Formats: sequence, C-alpha cells, structure tokens
Amino acid sequence: MVTRREAAQILDIPLEMAHRHGIPARLSDAELTELLDNPPAWLIQSKANRTGKRPVWVQLTCAVCGFSEAARPKKWWPPFTYVCCVHHAAADLPPVLPGLVRSEYEGIGSRFVGIVDVEVPVS
Repeated sequence: MVTRREAAQILDIPLEMAHRHGIPARLSDAELTELLDNPPAWLIQSKANRTGKRPVWVQLTCAVCGFSEAARPKKWWPPFTYVCCVHHAAADLPPVLPGLVRSEYEGIGSRFVGIVDVEVPVS
C-alpha cells in the first residue's frame, strides 16, 4: 500500500492534482502499477505540459544528520548549497569558504533551513 502523497511523488504530479483526479488516500501496489502502465489522459497531458524548468518534487536531505523528505519546491527558493534541520547549529555545517558569504532561508519543507553560499561582490 502507498499513500496518495507517495503516489503523487511516484507519478511526479502535485498532491493537489492527485486529489482532484480521484486518487484515493491509499492505493494498492497493483493500482499504482496500473496508473504507471496505463496512465489516464489527464496524467499524459500533465507530463506533456511540463517545461522542465522546475521539478514537481525535490528531495531535501539534511547535510548534518541525513534526515530526508520530499517537498514541493517554491518559486522563491534559490539554489541551496545545503539544507539542514532547524535544530542544528550553524557550527554543525561545513565552514563558509573564503570569499563567500552565507545566507539562511527558513521555512524550507517541514523542518529545514536552506543555506546559500555565494561569492562576495567585489567593488
């Protein structure tokens, strides 16, 4: 058995779309295999409409403890150097390399902070 969320990740569709098209809260492995082997028209159309610019799901993995979860990326997310659980100290991460400055973005996934290391602008 898989949950609707797991099915949405496997089908590479938003959770809202899975709900809207009647994917039940729990599916058997056979039902999921049927969707993969014989996708309905709406699923075929969804995949055909993809531009490839932004993924539907991303895997977030803590750079400190390895905790991982799938999440829907937000448009405002920059490319993160690291993500880590909110309870880890900044000292737990690899040090900032010379010539770089570190920024933190809270509210990433259910429990992460996004870390971005970028070059310091030269004046």
